[in-house]
Amino acid sequence: MPKPDIHPELLEANIQCACGHEIKTRSVRGSYKIDICSNCHPFFTGKQKLIDTEGRVQRFNRKYKRG
Repeated sequence: MPKPDIHPELLEANIQCACGHEIKTRSVRGSYKIDICSNCHPFFTGKQKLIDTEGRVQRFNRKYKRG
């Protein structure tokens, strides 16, 4: 027999990103704002840059050189 009134109420929610992108969904928390989303995150936009001016392996080897 199912128990009544055990699930929280889902509210309509608008999640707004700092970049201006808005996502409409449902949430128990309601609407809120976020700093970064999949619309502006470098990983998802393909604009991610891996900056390695001095190779980490080379730096490690130089720091812990044997002999």
